[in-house]
Amino acid sequence: MKNVRIVIRIVMACFLLSIAAAEITQAQTKEQLEQWNQPVAPFRIIGNVYYVGASDVTSYLIHTPAGDIVLDGGLVQTAPQIEANIKTLGFKLDDMKILLNSHAHFDHAGGLAELKKSSGASLVTMEADAKQLERGGHGDFFFGDADLFPAVTPNRLIHDGDTVSLGGTTLTAHLTAGHTRGCTTWTMTAEEAGKDYNVVFFCSASVLDGYVLVARPGHPASYPGIAEDYEKSFRIWKSLSCDVFLGAHGQFFDLTEKYKALKNGAQKNPFIDPAGYQAYVAQKEADFQKELERQKDLAANADKTPPKN
Repeated sequence: MKNVRIVIRIVMACFLLSIAAAEITQAQTKEQLEQWNQPVAPFRIIGNVYYVGASDVTSYLIHTPAGDIVLDGGLVQTAPQIEANIKTLGFKLDDMKILLNSHAHFDHAGGLAELKKSSGASLVTMEADAKQLERGGHGDFFFGDADLFPAVTPNRLIHDGDTVSLGGTTLTAHLTAGHTRGCTTWTMTAEEAGKDYNVVFFCSASVLDGYVLVARPGHPASYPGIAEDYEKSFRIWKSLSCDVFLGAHGQFFDLTEKYKALKNGAQKNPFIDPAGYQAYVAQKEADFQKELERQKDLAANADKTPPKN
């Protein structure tokens, strides 16, 4: 009986520790999201490209004579900031004609439904991510039914190499899958002082902790072909000509530091950073290869483990 009570106490202690750990994780996540979503004064980056997002979850407005294009909606809580930032710049919500998405995660698609409703814009997305947007994130290959967002229905489905044009500005969609099945890197040309600059809106090369790149017993791949998708995406990213490096998170391209430099009157536009783009892609590819090799080793060792009788 005494042993039973000891076991019960141990089980209860483990249970309470697991709850405490979950609460800490949730608190860290909440704190991180708040850090990502701090208000930022909107500003012009280069040419007709403006920043209208938050401190880390990004959103961009591309102004044209025929109306505006907005890329990404941030979190659900970011949408009001984006709308306010658009108005602060002197633009109108109903001038937003096209709404784009980098990928169907809650921190980039969370505000799309609100922005679409408030502006009447047409939502254009990569077909490989469209179902996730329509489901509001349900059934995600990694998050499952967690980290949901308001469902939104695309008006036009696109594929690798398709273009979106408005008022003389054309954006090209590059399918750079891996982080999500439809992760989309957008490119365009912006003109500044009579010179053209190649702008890259980088989707994401991050391999989230828990992504399974190499299947092993009890651990199927996060989705079939995910490792091959990443490898193909790195080939695409390395092939792109980039003058102006932007992305789905400000931390990708040092948004805070570059904005400060721009605000302080830097002689050269800090967002013109081809070397920074190349260095970032090289580092993320190295990170991916390291994780891929680690998982290959796990799979190889799992195959050598003798079956239990």
